[in-house]
Amino acid sequence: MGKTLLASLLSKSFAEAGYSVLAIDADPDANLAASLGFPDPDKITPISELSDVIEERVGVKPGQSGSFFKLNPRVDDLPEKYSVRLDGIRLMVMGRIKRGGTGCYCSEGALLQALLSHLLLQRQDVVILDMEAGIEHLTRGTARGVDKFIVVVEPGRRSLETAQRIFELARDLRIKSVAIVGNKIHTEEQKRFIQDSLPGAEFLGFIPYDEAIIDADLAKRSILESSLPAIAEAKKIFQALISSKGKKAQPK
Repeated sequence: MGKTLLASLLSKSFAEAGYSVLAIDADPDANLAASLGFPDPDKITPISELSDVIEERVGVKPGQSGSFFKLNPRVDDLPEKYSVRLDGIRLMVMGRIKRGGTGCYCSEGALLQALLSHLLLQRQDVVILDMEAGIEHLTRGTARGVDKFIVVVEPGRRSLETAQRIFELARDLRIKSVAIVGNKIHTEEQKRFIQDSLPGAEFLGFIPYDEAIIDADLAKRSILESSLPAIAEAKKIFQALISSKGKKAQPK
């Protein structure tokens, strides 16, 4: 919830400021569309399930193994053809890179990696990528296009240990700018606990705990208007991001 909440709030903030926003749901448990308030989010087909497109671009049907396929298929037209729009935000759902249980680099993975590389390295949109708890979607090549890698942490030992592992993976991929956003913060003591546990880290902000967010999620409503405190903190995080060096995209 924390990653998707932040991705939703930042997508809204950038869109309201006039930026061209492309939100990418790269979490296997995709729920970014619902969080952004897209109608019928379950009807949005993930890119990894577009069998005909995958076969056309990669040269191999999804699910086939032991075949040769293109590692650099054409993908530049996919964002316009296979995204949905709402309130100035374009959304794409990636789907899974690896087919469960195969452990192979499949044709779906070839297309998704090429698409992600195109989105991060060649487009001028603000690309907001909601990933699962890790950086499996990134390679050293695509990592070059990341202006800011944000790790969302909660005030607990397990969350902080996961954050440390993600820091190490980010360093391995040579991601230059990694920052922290605290989530589900009840007290100033919890905020200080996170800061003290991650000395030297860059902190963009701390999203307060609000039951209204949980209620909106359970009711399958958009969380964008559910919590005024969370929205206010997201705007501060947005301001910190646009004032940081290295931002590529500009308002339309």
